[in-house]
Amino acid sequence: MKVLVDTPVWSIVFRRPERPENAVILEQVGALIKAGLAAIIGPVRQELLSGIKEKAQFDRMRDELHGFVDISITTDDYETAAAFCNACRSRGIQGSPIDFLICAIAVRHDLAIFTTDADFTHYAKVLPITLYAPAR
Repeated sequence: MKVLVDTPVWSIVFRRPERPENAVILEQVGALIKAGLAAIIGPVRQELLSGIKEKAQFDRMRDELHGFVDISITTDDYETAAAFCNACRSRGIQGSPIDFLICAIAVRHDLAIFTTDADFTHYAKVLPITLYAPAR
């Protein structure tokens, strides 16, 4: 199964790889990339690249991300994301539009979601998403 890698995970890979507590995540992302199973969407790419102050760092990260083709986003994905937002909100669960878009795309493409964002565990109680759990 392919895995949609969320912004916080990519951020660990690019911005905090030296921290010992990130070793498992780095190994898992590396294995997913090697197997051709890591996926990305444009909004995640944009989040990653936003706020980088140094042009050289921006260029390096942008160039490394060029190795990944964005999954296309359709009108249905946006509509599904809105429906997912409404379903979660009706159960008292708040989330960002990008989070629900990630969920919608993951469902349409049968992808697991690799994230360190705890909000996704709440979404999974309501939505038909699969969360990727790194092997320990």
